Amino acid sequence: MNSAQELNPPFEVHEPPHWRGPLLFNSPHSGRIYPRAFLDASRLDLVTLRRSEDTFVDELVSGVIERGYPLMRAHFPRCYVDVNREPYELDPRMFEGRLPSFANTRSMRVAGGLGTVARVVGDAQEIYDQRISVDDALQRIESLYKPYHRTLRRLFARLHRDFGAAILIDCHSMPSTTNARDDRPRADVVIGDRYGTSCVGLLSAIVEDTLRDCGYAVSRNKPYAGGFITEHYGNPASGLHTIQLEINRALYMDEKRYERAAGFARLKADLECLAANIAEIPLEELRPWRSAAE
Repeated sequence: MNSAQELNPPFEVHEPPHWRGPLLFNSPHSGRIYPRAFLDASRLDLVTLRRSEDTFVDELVSGVIERGYPLMRAHFPRCYVDVNREPYELDPRMFEGRLPSFANTRSMRVAGGLGTVARVVGDAQEIYDQRISVDDALQRIESLYKPYHRTLRRLFARLHRDFGAAILIDCHSMPSTTNARDDRPRADVVIGDRYGTSCVGLLSAIVEDTLRDCGYAVSRNKPYAGGFITEHYGNPASGLHTIQLEINRALYMDEKRYERAAGFARLKADLECLAANIAEIPLEELRPWRSAAE
């Protein structure tokens, strides 16, 4: 079985029977189908590869579907191809062959080994022990990355057309601990709005207030301000709003065993409550801004 067959479908969109508001939930890093050829090429075992995976995040937010909001989720893992990057953030040191001239080889994410096709996972552990072909990387982008974004843009545009505004909630998870010298406990949830540029301030405030009222420790934009999706899909002046959620894995799972923990059900219910509160934002607060002349 080749990768295309293993990843069929490569992602899913779960649509509610009735769309009740301008919300779209996205889980781009919860995929856990690892192609056999990729595992064979990796020097790491599956448990180690999964450290970069947002395990169960798609399930955590799945309750929003019954409330009337669509959910898009990837089945392929982010260490195979990362849709929260530019389409061609690629490290030339990884590949056998010449990258296209338009590839971004100098971004900070590439330097850190976390480009569109990742070089490392977890604590900077190298995925491959030899170079992989450029054609392999480009095929992953053509067959997975681009269709994913075409579908995500289409859903976002549908909401914008139907409601006059659209909100994309980009859902992620973060390890509960880091090997950095800063040993302060991580927040329960980090909200990323690109320092106020990817959505109206009211949206960020409601997300933060709701989560705090649920008892969570919340920070905004530090250490995660939002990735490619948050930055490039958000355009508040046009009525397009994006916000990223980074959820501390210790809240809902055993990080070593990749198993759901006792807090899973509570967090899932709280995220449904969050969706309901966001949906109560008046549409006139979200729709495109009018110029002063109007």
